Amino acid sequence: MHHEFTIPTRGQGLYEFTAGIQSWVAASGLQEGLLTLFVRHTSCSLLIQENADPEVQTDLRAFFARLVPPSNHPSMSYLRHTYEGPDDMPAHIKAALMPVSLTIPVAGGAPVLGTWQGVYLFEHRDAPHQRRVAAHLA
Repeated sequence: MHHEFTIPTRGQGLYEFTAGIQSWVAASGLQEGLLTLFVRHTSCSLLIQENADPEVQTDLRAFFARLVPPSNHPSMSYLRHTYEGPDDMPAHIKAALMPVSLTIPVAGGAPVLGTWQGVYLFEHRDAPHQRRVAAHLA
């Protein structure tokens, strides 16, 4: 069974879409299996992360901004791919460091996630986007 989630973003940050995944899996009627998610873009990532304290998302974003600053930062002067803006190549680097696909077990008709786990799209670009995440349930 296939589905595509569209996640609107408003710039860099983590966007949780766990509820949509849970609803789709429940509606599928599948009781046991595997859910595979794959983001169809090269400048964002997928993460399973804590969804209880929003400071976790804030700190993750701050860490990756410090790890990979914009291309107009002096420490990034070696970058060649800069014509799409100072956030573009750093977004590709961040996406290369983080997962672009996830596999989640399904049991009892629901994704098997921990108490504080949520599924997020991690947007690495500054501008708003409509991100697409392909889902396969088997």
